[in-house]
Amino acid sequence: MPSTTPLFRRTAVLASACACAALLAGCASPPRQRTERAPIPEPLPPVTEVTVYPSRGQSARELRRDRFECHEWAVRQSGFDPATMSVRMPTPVPRVEPDPPVGYGTAAGAVTGAVVGAAVSSPRHTGQGAAVGAVVGAVAGAASDAAREARAGRIEDAYAVRAARHDAEYAEDENRYRRALSACLEGRGYTVR
Repeated sequence: MPSTTPLFRRTAVLASACACAALLAGCASPPRQRTERAPIPEPLPPVTEVTVYPSRGQSARELRRDRFECHEWAVRQSGFDPATMSVRMPTPVPRVEPDPPVGYGTAAGAVTGAVVGAAVSSPRHTGQGAAVGAVVGAVAGAASDAAREARAGRIEDAYAVRAARHDAEYAEDENRYRRALSACLEGRGYTVR
């Protein structure tokens, strides 16, 4: 039976290495659960609101008519109609989570490294081989996790840039409308603020 003893011992060491690797896998962080909701941002104040004062003694009726006609003209000039726009909210930026979640690569690397390290080491050094393999595998898995997390961060940054560009374009449309409305009303003898 001397030939079965090293095999049995090697199998036992391999099993204990796998058990240690499984324990390391339990240390990996679970996927983050989003339990809290992101706060709803306050609506942005419209920049299309203007205060108009008659400076040539115009009546309230003339003011309403001129304001309506100037609104129509400003919409044609700017291509923006605040009457058809809903309340402007800042463009939301979604949270991007890496897939698989952070910690998965570390755990999988540790388990795989332990199994490979135990399998390729000599029969007398199976435990040491499993330990070294687990450490090397965990380091490689952690690097993989970091790369996935960095990629998710870059994607989230791209969403933020796109949202900022969208908000800036909308604000420019509002400003173009407001400038056109103000120019028309000032041309008709009103003071605009």
